[in-house]
Amino acid sequence: MNESRRAQVLRAIVEDFVATNEPVGSKAIVQRHTLGVSPATIRNDMAALEQEGYIAQPHTSAGRIPTDLGYRTFVDHLEEFKPLSQAERRAIYQLIDGTADLDDMLDRTVRVLAGLTHQVALIQYPTVSTARIKHIEVVGLAPNRVLVVLITDAGQVEQKIVSTSDHLDEDELRGVRDRINSEFSGQKLSRVMDSAGPGTGGGDSADDESGGPDRGLAEVLSSVRAAVSDLVVATREERIIMAGTANLARSGREFGEKMAPILEAFEEQVVLLRLLTSMAEDQAEISVRIGRENTHESFSSTSLVAAEYGQDSGSTARLAVLGPTRMDYPTTISAVRAVAKYVSSVLDKG
Repeated sequence: MNESRRAQVLRAIVEDFVATNEPVGSKAIVQRHTLGVSPATIRNDMAALEQEGYIAQPHTSAGRIPTDLGYRTFVDHLEEFKPLSQAERRAIYQLIDGTADLDDMLDRTVRVLAGLTHQVALIQYPTVSTARIKHIEVVGLAPNRVLVVLITDAGQVEQKIVSTSDHLDEDELRGVRDRINSEFSGQKLSRVMDSAGPGTGGGDSADDESGGPDRGLAEVLSSVRAAVSDLVVATREERIIMAGTANLARSGREFGEKMAPILEAFEEQVVLLRLLTSMAEDQAEISVRIGRENTHESFSSTSLVAAEYGQDSGSTARLAVLGPTRMDYPTTISAVRAVAKYVSSVLDKG
């Protein structure tokens, strides 16, 4: 048997089934694809592919549909991907690049990706093990309250209100801000996490001995240091943003009774985080998990296409598209790859 032709037959079945959502027969393959052989020859090839587990017959007298193995073989041998148009690329970059706020940018990103693929889009917040503190702002809110704002070089912004026993004037606030930035600015978040509590870069007793701030101001410094530590912990919380869940409704026929477990799994972010984390182990530019390759039973009827994004400095995470196994893999892979590159370039520029 011609192995090359058999691969062409499998490719034709995958492409036609993705396009029509109907089992594919030998006559349809002959009509739609130029393989230069008769329907009888195609049927022989289909019988061999079915025996080897690449395709299946959903019911008697029907055509064939791809199995998870068939999709996997198709994806592994993809050589051409549908590139995004110049208009799509320009629109994506302008939308993603339109904000300096990380939360807003990630929210825009998943909405763009869901719109491009017509599937569910997921994005994981970047890991911060190598991220650094870029700046700490200390702002007076009321006579005995200040707002502490932590900004990282990964674009994350966290804030916390701190109560003080004394009122601080503008000069004192400026002094606290300068002191805190001199202690923390440029430090890796992981180092702050591992430090032994407040006082990094100099303690309150040193202030007193050196004739620095009085006791009230020293207490404010201690409270702000503690707030910085709390905010660093907040940046380490793993989170996911998701968009396009309504797109699953368009695929309801394919999921059937499996739709409810999928929606329930969406409510547990830890499940999605585990999926994306496991895909990071593939160490590939684009990782594709098909059907039962997914580590969670709820997603055994879905496919997940993921790519890493992040900064050259090492702050990375993954974004992904989740949909039925009957997915337009070339288009989806192109969209995921392009959006990941755009997000990375925006983060590096920031």
